[in-house]
Amino acid sequence: MKNLAGLMKQASQMQSKMEEMQARLQTMEINGESGAGMVRITLNGKGDLRRIKIDPKIVDPADTEMLEDLILAAHRDARNKVDTTSAAEMQQLTGGLNLPPGMKLPF
Repeated sequence: MKNLAGLMKQASQMQSKMEEMQARLQTMEINGESGAGMVRITLNGKGDLRRIKIDPKIVDPADTEMLEDLILAAHRDARNKVDTTSAAEMQQLTGGLNLPPGMKLPF
């Protein structure tokens, strides 16, 4: 029983640390860009869109398809950075314990 109580305490501490990490991710701002920086997307650490910045030089009403592609590419770049940052935060929190994707603590 003593081990179970200790395990429950550790799970509670882990949950508290997870909540702190989630709060940190919510306040982070991660940028992605495309077109040599002409389109910039800012996401928070949870992947929510915060800002889009488009250089006016690339706005061509006759070629909106290119602009749409650049926006998608910038978003993809930012999203990859969010995923990398989140994975690094989780790795630090779990001390290198590889948990399956989507697994939430405590169990």
